[in-house]
Amino acid sequence: MFITSFCLTKKKKADTYVATLDCIHIKPKNVVAHLLSLISLYTAREIVNFVHGFELCFCALTQMDLLPAETSSEIVKKKHRFRSLKMVDLNYEQVLSDVPYGADYGKLDNGLSYYVRLNSKPKMRAALALAVKVGSVLEEEEERGVAHIVEHLAFSATKKYTNHDIVKFLESIGAEFGACQNAVTSADETIYELFVPVDKPELLSQAISVLAEFSSEIRVSAEDLEKERGAVMEEYRANRNANGRMQDAHWLLMMEGSKYAERLPIGLEKVIKTVSPETVKRFYTKWYHLHNMAVIAIGDFSDTKSVVELIKTHFGSKASASDYVDIPRFLVPSHEEPRISCFVESEAAGSAVMISCKSPVSELRTVKDYRDLLVEAMFYHAMNQRFFKISRKKDPPYFSCSVAADVVVQPIKAYIMTSSCKEKGTLNALESMLTEIARVRLHGFSEREISVARATMMSEIESAYLERDQVQSTSLREEYLHHFLRKEPVVGIEYEAQLQKTILPHISASEVSKYSENFRTTNSCVIKAIEPRAAATVENLKTVVLKINSLEDDGSISPWYEDHIPEEIVTLKPNTGSVMQESKYSNIGATELILSNGMRVCYKCTDFLEDQVLFTGYAYGGLSELPEREYISCSMGSTIAGEIGVFGYRPSMLLDMLAGKRAEIGTKLGAYMRTFYGDCSPTDLETALQLVYQLFATEVVPGEEDIKIVMQMSEESINAQERDPYTVFANRVRELNYGNSYFFRPTRISDLRKVDPFKACEYFNKCFKDPSTFTVVIVGNIDPAIARPLILQYLGGIPRPSEPILNYNRDDLKGLPFTFPTTIIREVVRSPMVEAQCSVQLCFPVELKNEKMMEDVHFIGFLSKLLEAKIIQILRFKHGQIYSAGVSVFLGGNKPSRVGNARGDISVNFSCDPGVALALVDLSIDEILRLQEEGPSDADISTVLEIEQRAHENGLQENYWWLDRILHSYQSRIYSGDVGASFTVQDDSRTDVRNALTPMTAQQALQKILPFPCKRQYTVVILMPQDSRFQLLKSIATNAKVQFGFAGLIVLAFCIWRYSRTSSKS
Repeated sequence: MFITSFCLTKKKKADTYVATLDCIHIKPKNVVAHLLSLISLYTAREIVNFVHGFELCFCALTQMDLLPAETSSEIVKKKHRFRSLKMVDLNYEQVLSDVPYGADYGKLDNGLSYYVRLNSKPKMRAALALAVKVGSVLEEEEERGVAHIVEHLAFSATKKYTNHDIVKFLESIGAEFGACQNAVTSADETIYELFVPVDKPELLSQAISVLAEFSSEIRVSAEDLEKERGAVMEEYRANRNANGRMQDAHWLLMMEGSKYAERLPIGLEKVIKTVSPETVKRFYTKWYHLHNMAVIAIGDFSDTKSVVELIKTHFGSKASASDYVDIPRFLVPSHEEPRISCFVESEAAGSAVMISCKSPVSELRTVKDYRDLLVEAMFYHAMNQRFFKISRKKDPPYFSCSVAADVVVQPIKAYIMTSSCKEKGTLNALESMLTEIARVRLHGFSEREISVARATMMSEIESAYLERDQVQSTSLREEYLHHFLRKEPVVGIEYEAQLQKTILPHISASEVSKYSENFRTTNSCVIKAIEPRAAATVENLKTVVLKINSLEDDGSISPWYEDHIPEEIVTLKPNTGSVMQESKYSNIGATELILSNGMRVCYKCTDFLEDQVLFTGYAYGGLSELPEREYISCSMGSTIAGEIGVFGYRPSMLLDMLAGKRAEIGTKLGAYMRTFYGDCSPTDLETALQLVYQLFATEVVPGEEDIKIVMQMSEESINAQERDPYTVFANRVRELNYGNSYFFRPTRISDLRKVDPFKACEYFNKCFKDPSTFTVVIVGNIDPAIARPLILQYLGGIPRPSEPILNYNRDDLKGLPFTFPTTIIREVVRSPMVEAQCSVQLCFPVELKNEKMMEDVHFIGFLSKLLEAKIIQILRFKHGQIYSAGVSVFLGGNKPSRVGNARGDISVNFSCDPGVALALVDLSIDEILRLQEEGPSDADISTVLEIEQRAHENGLQENYWWLDRILHSYQSRIYSGDVGASFTVQDDSRTDVRNALTPMTAQQALQKILPFPCKRQYTVVILMPQDSRFQLLKSIATNAKVQFGFAGLIVLAFCIWRYSRTSSKS
């Protein structure tokens, strides 16, 4: 895999994404994305969910070893530890230690650096990495793309392993290809990552030996290279979509004048297709020197010294193939005049504006440097709050806007603003973005804005501090990677918490406001407008820049106006409910309460994460119950109501009300269920439950402006989908496999104009009105002594209506109208494309019989993994024609009845060269048929069982896993009032299937669950580029039959012409 160095950190807060600065502290919830992919986000949250979710009614539940939960006194004690955390005596000139905290850190005689740290999250696992300070910027012209090719070859063959044996070995120990073994190449570095079990002594040694092979013994033969070219080309082709083209264009504009501009990590097509083994080998031996590398091992080890010894054993004898060459440093020139560009991308998800201002990377050495980072982070928090509020005003200039910063390449840090807006709206968006930054320069932030940002940051560091012993090993691995690659200090979360607790209260609004200077258009600024159809010009954009600069110079921009913000979410506390019935389920460590208003609440106390409580509430009865005439309006209920505010306050107001709190609540209207879900800190559980109470107590009424904004965003979203070839493809797949019913049809602009916003809000209000229809599951670090009174107050206090509202029996729900074709269908969907893309979806119908339902559900889970592994082996490792493949199972279209068979499908998905798509489809079908007729090998079954078991073991330590499993125990068809019994039956079923899974039983299950032979019933849909007129003429010119027919037409036309001329003369 390759990346550019653009990345943003997004932390979801109160219905918005707040872009924050990557400070030193650990980032367990980071979402790292390419900058350009952000422009497809019309709003900071999801705009319209046109593809409605279907609840999966049948889920394979797994056995668990119960982990003891902490007592309430332990929880309170840990909270107090942050409150009573001592301040530090600040010496701003103090140099931060360059010795990474918590790690056994050193360097071998051959130059290799190493970092080893003990960490038991997750248990019996290790996160490993080999970091190499070698990226695409080191390539010569004839090598463009070679750094990435080397990364691919590493998993293909080394001195010790051949024919992708590394992949096979890692999968055999449960490290799934892609998820647990991966690599990434950027302009400045290459990183190989493994995530492996360490419950057996030899596994860690073998995994470290794999990284040692990567360091100096990657094999580069002609055969190896030819096998991998196809996979690399497919990755190249996949990057040539709309986002990839926009990303590349922005990169070139930003890096203009430097070598980085010409060294995109994916490289050139001609190099990928023709580069010689000698050239690849030369690059590898020249740059892959042990002085440029570090090995990182974070995991549940008994001690660090034994791991260091393993590193010395496997790496100590390694020697680089050539003399050490210093890594050159490439500069990116600054420029005073802004570089302005308009980029027209016909497949773009929408219109967008990007502003990037570049500065040299400043070193993080002292406490003062750390303080400066905190001030900068506070600027992004405050700025993004403003942008969000503007996006929710009357006639907003954009749908979303955010600001952030990142080190894009080693010498350069970019200060980045991105916005997404309506079509032909880029000029207004740019003007608003520049105006707001100028407003901060002129008037600064208010004390209130800074206090909100400060509270948010204090809440985040408190959460990180409380969970300091529960950080995932993969997150810690990132810290040490940054220490090696970017020289970022690792000082430990305890010291960071002390620093932030000491520094944050004393950061002033004026200090924060000064960071707006980084966004001056004279600061090496790049401005880019992206549009699906040309509207703005470069001159238009320049005019906007000059206009705002002039207004700022004249002081003609007014101060920011702030609305009044209520203090309390619930102004009048509800009457407390009572417990009518209580049940304890010791096998899952859960307690169930039936409340006086009829709501069922099940809670489970865990100690997996100190600062996490998750919950989901669901009720049966959803969109499938609606007549067709009401469906489109009601399906948009969540979207329209969400824009207005489902908790009694507008989203922009709620953002300020929740400052310093971690409480997120969302809603979903599905086919058969309506759901609310949440994530909060234990200390903010009351706030979260207040929001749930408000959800049931609020009557959402649409206003004219609310409707206008939602419809505008929805229309833009639909237009974007219709431009996107992949959406056209997905729509056809759905139509073909599930029938052309209104429920599965894509939403068109004509449908949107039929939406009745009042009907949508009326339906949404009904969906969350009757508490007696809801079951709520709560999992996390909760103290029953504190949580139960809150549950009774805010969940038990939801008034029960006098008459039932949307009270459905699960067995009486209307099923979705879908039927799978009874014959073979092969269809090519041709769509206009800027550059040729090809995607394949191969589907087989599935029907699970009622009497063997639970067993077959588990079997189909194992079989999907088996099919995925075998198809990747055939199409990638044997034929080298794809980058990756996926196998997915869909059973969610079935109503959650406790009787009857279940129908669905199992699908194979991959992308490839358009010219080989049909051949790869046939190879896939042949492999599935071979598995049906001959069965898989013992090794295949062993690998699938190991991968499933490792995933299961990881899940046992996650709140999300337990929440999902308890929910599905309630929703299981065997549930009859005892959730513990339902859980046990499903758990036993998983164990039985695992014990029974052999090559023969897998073969029998493939014959039983899929059509047998599989060649008799399936659909395959292939997305292909639409032939251009030039290509059509070219095909005519090269087709002998067409040429002959065309020649005959010319002769006939000539004869008719001569006859007409003769007739006219006479």
